[in-house]
Amino acid sequence: MYMRFLPVLGRLLLCSSLLAAAGTSQALVARKPSAYESGAGSPADAAANRSAPGELPALAGRADFDRLARVYDPAGAAAMPHVLFVVDRQARPARLYFINTPRYALHENFLRARGLLRGDRAELNRNYREPGRRFILGTLSWQPALQGYSYEFWEGDRLTPQLLQATADALRTGFFAPVRFKANATAQEAVAQAAGIDAATQAALIGAQTYLPLNTGTAVGRLRIVDAADAVKSLAAQDIALLREVPISLPPVAGVITERPSTVLSHVNLLARGWGVPNAYVRDAASELAQWNGRWVHLEVGPGEYRLRAADAAEQRAAEARAGRKPANGNRVLIQPDLGRSELVPLSALRGTDRRRCGAKAANLGEIRSARIADVLVPDGFCIPFAAYADFMRGNGLAERVARMRQQPGFATDAGVRARALAALQADIEQWPLPAAMAQAWQQRWSSQLGGQGVFVRSSSSSEDLPHFSGAGLYTTVPNVKTGDALLQAVRKVWASVYNFEAWEAREAAGIDDGQVAMSVFVQTAVDSTASGVMITRDPFDARHRHATYIAAKRGIGIRVVEGRRVAEQIMYSSRSQAVQVLNRSDDDVALQLSAAGGVKEIPTQAGRAVLSDALVQRLARTGAAIKQRFGGREQDIEWAMHGDRIIILQARPFITAPAR
Repeated sequence: MYMRFLPVLGRLLLCSSLLAAAGTSQALVARKPSAYESGAGSPADAAANRSAPGELPALAGRADFDRLARVYDPAGAAAMPHVLFVVDRQARPARLYFINTPRYALHENFLRARGLLRGDRAELNRNYREPGRRFILGTLSWQPALQGYSYEFWEGDRLTPQLLQATADALRTGFFAPVRFKANATAQEAVAQAAGIDAATQAALIGAQTYLPLNTGTAVGRLRIVDAADAVKSLAAQDIALLREVPISLPPVAGVITERPSTVLSHVNLLARGWGVPNAYVRDAASELAQWNGRWVHLEVGPGEYRLRAADAAEQRAAEARAGRKPANGNRVLIQPDLGRSELVPLSALRGTDRRRCGAKAANLGEIRSARIADVLVPDGFCIPFAAYADFMRGNGLAERVARMRQQPGFATDAGVRARALAALQADIEQWPLPAAMAQAWQQRWSSQLGGQGVFVRSSSSSEDLPHFSGAGLYTTVPNVKTGDALLQAVRKVWASVYNFEAWEAREAAGIDDGQVAMSVFVQTAVDSTASGVMITRDPFDARHRHATYIAAKRGIGIRVVEGRRVAEQIMYSSRSQAVQVLNRSDDDVALQLSAAGGVKEIPTQAGRAVLSDALVQRLARTGAAIKQRFGGREQDIEWAMHGDRIIILQARPFITAPAR
């Protein structure tokens, strides 16, 4: 028998203009997208709900509401009954229409059918844009999360306090029950405040969720409750990991459940998406699922709920066989590194075509810098090519060292043995001597080109930013290196990170041959930042939301934006509606800043305060669109920061969607 765990809010906050298939997106972001954009209810079906009138001037009870309501996914966990309404302000007195919503899924359908609206789309749009509009167009929904009814508007509706108050007055006289305003954009929150009307915000509703599907799907595996982040190395490929803390990374597993909220761009979720395994946040998961710890289970992460039951014998055998079957090494297309040129390359000379020489990270940054996007800064730097790594490793006998490591008893079968062996190899690499000419060249370039300033020493391997393997979070970056000797040590540390345990395990699971992997290094000027984060140039939850940009942000340097330990501020912006929708504010109470002694330091900050203004969100979205255009229209996953009033771009990589399983 299935154990069903229905979310208190995740299945209840779907907004009125949503198609049922987009439930994952809406359970996660609780926003009301444009019905025109999603295609909901077009074309209108004049025969629908034939037994009910086309409209009512008032709803006297729940029976009236139900007669006119449309319910998306009525049999599913995301069911949401709602009724469209119109306030005609030209009538004297103003007239309220509650619309037969199954019959007229769009306000426009109803208004044109009744002869109330004539003219083109511009005439309709006045009723979303102008204070003196004739019609107020809204949606009334039953919200179990609020234990009552709410009314809302399209997120791009340019409401005024007067229009909001007029709506509240009309509903007070024409609707049988109290009803609360639900704001779908920051601008609407401000309007509600000016009107003195209490608003239910998206951030508050999402924050109360007990379930959050980050990557939907099914899995069969052995449930393992992991109490501490540093214990993830004991996990095996057949495990479904229940993480009480969210680690920066983890080895390949069959599925993931976390007890702490995270974001779609956390390293753990990017890994889950890359592996094509389900991932969800479930509040109090360890206590709810304690009885299943160590047992084989079947997990289904759905848009509005997750299900867990005991796996049967056939499912367990099939899962064990899959976990024990390694992909053939070399079946993944890697960046084929150019090992013939080891000379350093300044950022100004790099272009996208240089990825074979310097890796995608440095090459893409050179391409962006050459585009000269307005108000955008790419901090200067230089590349230490793949060839330098290959020369160094060949000179120190890496291949023979790795071959001996693989022969150690238990290496192939015991994750603990592998972790210890890899750590020993990394320690050796970090101590191997550098050729004097190589070390001198790095230090001279750092001094002459970058003025001896603090630098970030960044990884850029041949096994990341691939079509179906991002490599996000697997390799090491050393922040704010301040001396020439520290630079030499940092480069070796980045090179050694090819053998990070998580990187090794992820490559093995993906069938990437270790012998084909090389590491370039990008040495880049360190810039302190007041805010930083990542953005995706589309809605990562729902590809049909075509005009969206998703942004995650924290104060200070952005090292922790994607680590998942604290939730970043999450925002969705629509270039079509120009609406800024806050999904949640950051809960971080510390920020990272550059330390004068090198590295970074923590400073206290105020949790919950807004990181980004609406104006900055719009600027970031425009920057993302320009970068996307530079790379041929392919959706981008972009790391950014703010230094003064300048937007700094630190990385751009293709946004990788989850593969089909």
